Amino acid sequence: MMEKTIGRSSRVLGFMLLLGAALRPMVTAASAEEEQQASQGAQPGEKASGLTPPTPRPAPEVTDLGNVTVVGRLNEARSQIAPELGATTFTVDETQLANQPQGSNAPFSQALERAPGVAPDSLGRLHLRGECMNAQYRVNGVLLPEGLTGFGGELDLRFIDSFRLITGSLPAQYGFRVAGIIDIQTKSGAFAQGGELGVLGGSYETLRPNLEYGGSRGSFNYFVGGSFHRSDIGIESPTSGATPIHDTTKQYKSFLYLSKVLDDSSRISFIASASYGTFQIPNTSDLPPGTTPDGSQPWGDSMSPPVSALPSARLSEDQSEGNYYGVLSYQKTTGKLDYQVAGFWRYSHVHFVPDSIGDLFFNGVAVDLNRELKALGAQADGSLALNDAHTIRGGLMWLGESLSANTTTTAFPVDGGGNPTGAPLPPIADDSTTRAGFYGLYLQDEWKIAPGLTLNYGLRFDWASSSMDSESQLSPRINASYEVAEGTKLHAGYSRYFTPPPLETVRSESVAKFAGTSNAADPLAANSGPPKAERSHYVDVGLTHTFAPGLQVGMDGYYKIARNQLDTGLFGASLISAAFNWREGRVYGLELTASYSNGGFSLYGNGAYSVAEGKEIVSSQFLFDSDELNDTRDHWAHMCQDQTFTASAGAAYVFEERFGETRPYLDLLFGSGLRKDLVTPSITIPDGSHVPAYWTLSLGVEQGFDLDTTHVLKARIDVVNVTDRVYQLRDGSGIGVNAAQYGMRRGVFASISMGI
Repeated sequence: MMEKTIGRSSRVLGFMLLLGAALRPMVTAASAEEEQQASQGAQPGEKASGLTPPTPRPAPEVTDLGNVTVVGRLNEARSQIAPELGATTFTVDETQLANQPQGSNAPFSQALERAPGVAPDSLGRLHLRGECMNAQYRVNGVLLPEGLTGFGGELDLRFIDSFRLITGSLPAQYGFRVAGIIDIQTKSGAFAQGGELGVLGGSYETLRPNLEYGGSRGSFNYFVGGSFHRSDIGIESPTSGATPIHDTTKQYKSFLYLSKVLDDSSRISFIASASYGTFQIPNTSDLPPGTTPDGSQPWGDSMSPPVSALPSARLSEDQSEGNYYGVLSYQKTTGKLDYQVAGFWRYSHVHFVPDSIGDLFFNGVAVDLNRELKALGAQADGSLALNDAHTIRGGLMWLGESLSANTTTTAFPVDGGGNPTGAPLPPIADDSTTRAGFYGLYLQDEWKIAPGLTLNYGLRFDWASSSMDSESQLSPRINASYEVAEGTKLHAGYSRYFTPPPLETVRSESVAKFAGTSNAADPLAANSGPPKAERSHYVDVGLTHTFAPGLQVGMDGYYKIARNQLDTGLFGASLISAAFNWREGRVYGLELTASYSNGGFSLYGNGAYSVAEGKEIVSSQFLFDSDELNDTRDHWAHMCQDQTFTASAGAAYVFEERFGETRPYLDLLFGSGLRKDLVTPSITIPDGSHVPAYWTLSLGVEQGFDLDTTHVLKARIDVVNVTDRVYQLRDGSGIGVNAAQYGMRRGVFASISMGI
């Protein structure tokens, strides 16, 4: 298998190298100093990101830095329009990405897994501070509308210059999705003209060629890139074996950035991205049949071969998903006023195709599900420096969404006890279209009370309206940041949050259509209502201290209480999340961070303790059975995403050889285990236990070869899960869990890339 992958990779690489030689332009790179000044730096109160870039090589002399200088000033001004102001921030740049398994070829979710308080889950999902999929993505300061929840990972690390994860008590400019803000700064071509051709190959028949190129002409900047990914482990395997069954994926991604500097104080930018992926749903061997009227041919004598001979390993379920978005923005900066106005759109679709015979045989129901989400919106943010003590910030946002859900369900007729009584019924169509609007308005003041002491306070008003519900809330926010002593910073804050359910997770099935079938809802769920907006109070306190040059530690604690606590889960055979509410929710925890850097050596470690609990499921009850509804009614229950302890650590050393830069690294992840049901002889407690704790160790090295003063050839090898540990992410039980998933076994990957 490995030889076949390497042979295929070498042919692709040969073609790409020839193409790179033909495309290589004679461009002049900006100096490393200007690039460092222009890139987004750490903000006050920011957590250490863990790793420090090596000393840059000298760049050739340049004669015209006007475009670079202006872009740098505009980037800095944009960061001041929406700073974090006392929240907890973790920053990652290209250097940090290079010190992780597979570098920039890794999924975006992998880079986030190394941040404090982030618990990885199956299907590329991440849980920030005990929350379930309550994260907001921003690209160059502009909100990225949510897509249909899937597992393709549309964001490509190769298109990212840096990103910040902002958590805690958030200032008023952030609304709706508030567990964490992933603020992405994209590559623009203004600072590093040229590009890269590369290819990765390795275990599980993995092949990943990529191409990116950027540059500038006068006041015009551009960056474009694309990649293809093919692997035999697209989704986590439901079994512990080294090779998943029926798990191939193919993914295509592209990105475009265009920017025109209009004058020394303004620019217009356009961002577009497209991604499409196909996924086989992996199988488990030797499953016993589920719902069948008898042991052989439940729907007639015409079938051949008999259904009783159908092996579960031969099931063929598939899912495809696509995500496409565009952002057009205008930015203006003056001496005291900075603002940005943007419009954005997004189209997302997911199609789950069942094994129409096999799903009936093993699950008693087969559902073909097709969903499309369309979004259109606008955003405006501004910052006005009144004087040395006060900076006023304000803005507004509007987002309109339309969700089309088309399902075709085949099920058995059942008796009063839920037992099948005959052949499958004719397919039942259940189609719906739901629309929603989200509106936000905020105003806040950054008050520098005294040297080292800053208070940020403000109000935010949010309104969410759909065909099923309409809710609103006025939310106060206040944060304080205080430099206790040189090298010691304290921050604390309180935020009132309003979190409506994402439209794409709202299930609107017609429960009555499936009465008397094997797809009927539990009788306790007859009066199910739609998910409501979560309303919560959030408190956060943190401290960072620099013990010595290059050595920084931090500690952060948080506590949240909520009404209508939002949660999501996977129900049925498809891998599309559905939202529901707990009547009450409480989430609290503690995070520890540490980082050290000295010359080419860097080291970091993060640890987190978290508890996430809810009481009584009060919406979308048709998704649950009566035992789960009864058990959670009168006492606190762990949410499925609750992982008590999570940790990450890494070390890297970058040193210069005669022919280029060498970078060995080590990477370690630990988790105490996500939730599962606790089964006793007398009772089953939903989410009453957790899967076993796990850890994984990964190693790798990257070697650079200087081709000339501006172009580098890089060769890299990564060994993921070096010890080939077998570890389980899910066991198939728990609230909102529909299948078991195991983490990837040992994988060996090699890559090569060349600057063009």
